[in-house]
Amino acid sequence: MYKKPVIVFEGIECSGKSYHINNVSKYLKKKRISFIRIREPGGSLNSEKIRKLILSKKSNFEVKTDLLLYLAARNENIKFLRKFYKKKIILIDRFVDSTIAYQHYGFGISHKIIDYLNKFILKDFDINFTFLNIVNSKNMKKRLKQRKKLNRYDKFQLGFYKKIQNGFLKISKKKLHKYMIIDSNKDIHENKEIIINQIQKLIK
Repeated sequence: MYKKPVIVFEGIECSGKSYHINNVSKYLKKKRISFIRIREPGGSLNSEKIRKLILSKKSNFEVKTDLLLYLAARNENIKFLRKFYKKKIILIDRFVDSTIAYQHYGFGISHKIIDYLNKFILKDFDINFTFLNIVNSKNMKKRLKQRKKLNRYDKFQLGFYKKIQNGFLKISKKKLHKYMIIDSNKDIHENKEIIINQIQKLIK
């Protein structure tokens, strides 16, 4: 479908997105297929510095400050991403839709402002496909308890995450041809197979 697609893994905390991007990375390495992988916030040197600031349990930023920090981290990555755009497969752990889901649907910041700032940063950089990982509250709570370290975004009320996930689902409905919903409440091996099959189709 695409020679060198940009593929994003989205979802709330403990939805399995990082697990599956790891698995896809292993698959591409095994097949000796060239790719790059990045996470948000983070990825580049400066973006990783901003990530530590955002996620620190000691931080207590106003919601607009959080938005601008996330976008600053993205701006630090875009030069690196453009270097490989349409030249290598690009895997991204969280991207534009996370900003909309958390900062708009979660914290109530204007969708128009977020869209404007993203377009200002990204310009013609497009996402080809997104895997949206969803999880129910019971499994999320169980998985959070198993984490050795929790950051600031791991400590909201469960109702907040439900609101975020509903935001992701609303976004996905507008982009049906570019989205695949992965129910992480189901068998993980079954989901791994579903995702790898879709990856194979995307990179044909």
